[in-house]
Amino acid sequence: MAFAVATGVAAALLAALGWTLASGLWRRLPTSLGPAQLNLLKNLIALALQLPLLALALPAVAPIPMALLLVSGVMGIAAGDSFYFAALRRLGTRRTLTVEAGGPAVTSAAGVLLLAEIPAAQQWAGTALVSLALVLVALQRSPQLPAAADSAASPTPASQRFGLLLALLALLCGSAGALLARAALRLQPISPLQASSVRLLGACLVLLPLLPALLGPVLGRGQPRPAGRRWPLVLAATLLGTTAGIGLQQLALLRLPVGLAVALLATAPLMAVLLAPLEGDQPGPRGWLAAGLGLLGVWLLVR
Repeated sequence: MAFAVATGVAAALLAALGWTLASGLWRRLPTSLGPAQLNLLKNLIALALQLPLLALALPAVAPIPMALLLVSGVMGIAAGDSFYFAALRRLGTRRTLTVEAGGPAVTSAAGVLLLAEIPAAQQWAGTALVSLALVLVALQRSPQLPAAADSAASPTPASQRFGLLLALLALLCGSAGALLARAALRLQPISPLQASSVRLLGACLVLLPLLPALLGPVLGRGQPRPAGRRWPLVLAATLLGTTAGIGLQQLALLRLPVGLAVALLATAPLMAVLLAPLEGDQPGPRGWLAAGLGLLGVWLLVR
C-alpha cells in the first residue's frame, strides 16, 4: 500500500512538471492555429503514438468505465485544454497555472459529494489557502510582455479578465474530467496508459469536425508552409504534456484519492514560478506570496 501511494505521489508530481514545461513550449510556439485546433493537433499526435495501447484497451475495458473515460476525455482534454490554451495566450504560463491550482478545492468538494472521498480538516485549510493565493493572483496586474515571449499583443485589462474566465472554465472542465476518470478507475483498474489513450480518443472524436480547418495551416494550403523548426516544439510539448502528462495523471488517479491526486497535480504553478523570468514575467512580492500560500495550501492538502 505504501509503495502504491508513493508511486501515485511521484506520478502526480512528474505530471505537474511535464505540464509546466509543456506550457512554456506551447506558449512559445509561433502558430496561427486557434486554441481548439492546436488542441486537436496535439491530441491526434499523441493518439497516433498510443494506437497500440488503444487497440488493447478497446476490447478490455467494460462499457461503463469506457463511457466514463470517453466523457472524461471530452471534458478534461477537449474542452479543458482548449480553454487552457486560450487562457495561456492571455494570462501567461505562471498566472494560468496558478488559477488552475484551484482544482483541489473544486475536485475535493465534488469528491465528497460524488465519490464519498472526504478530506481531513487540514485539507480544507489547505483549500482555503489555495483560494487566497488565487485571489492574490487575480488582483495582480500582468506586466507588459516582450514580443518574443508572447505571440499576442500587450494584454489589456479586458483581455486579462477574459483570460481569467477561460482559465476558470479550464479548471472546471479539468476537475470534471479527473472525477470521471477516477470513477472509471475505481470500477475497473485499467492500465494508466490505456486509460489515457481512451480519454484521448474521446477528445479527438469531439474535436474531429475541426480537422478540415486544421489541415490547411498544417499542410500549408493557400499560405506559406509552416516553418520546420515548429515541429520539434510541437512534438516535445505533446510528449511532455499529453503523452507523459496524461499517462502519469491516470496513474496518480488510480493510486490516490481524487482530491489528493489533483492537489499534487496542482503543484504546476509553483514550478512555473521558476520559469516566469524566461517569459519576461517577474512574479513580484505579491506573486511570490501567492506562490508561498499555494505551496503551504498544497502541503496541507496532501499531508
